[in-house]
Amino acid sequence: MTRRFVRYWLPVLAYVGLIFVVSAQPRLRPPVSFHNADKFAHVIEYGILGFLLVRARRGDGPTRDPLGDGMFALAIGLAVGASDESFQAMVPGRESSVRDFLADGCGLVLAQIAWLNVRR
Repeated sequence: MTRRFVRYWLPVLAYVGLIFVVSAQPRLRPPVSFHNADKFAHVIEYGILGFLLVRARRGDGPTRDPLGDGMFALAIGLAVGASDESFQAMVPGRESSVRDFLADGCGLVLAQIAWLNVRR
C-alpha cells in the first residue's frame, strides 16, 4: 500500500465500515434526545464522511477544480447513504427512511461548503 492511500483513503474506508457497523445495531437510538435528534445525527455522521471524501480526493493530487472534487465527494457519499438506508431496512428494529437519506445529503453538502470556505 502506498502512503497516500493509507493517509487519505484508508480513513474513508474505515469510516464507511463504522457507518455500517453502527447501522447493523438493532433498535439503535441517537445518543441525545430531542425532536429530530436522529436527523441531526445523520447530518453530523455524513458531514464527517463528506469531509473525509473530499480530503481523500484532494490528497490524490491537487486539482484545479475544487467544485468537481466536492461533487465527487457528494456523489460517493450519496451512494454510501443510499446503501446504508437499504441495509438498515433489513436490520430488525431499524427502518429505512427517505428523510434520513435527505439528512445524509445535507451533511454531505454542508461538509463541501465548509471545505471550500476553509480551503480559500
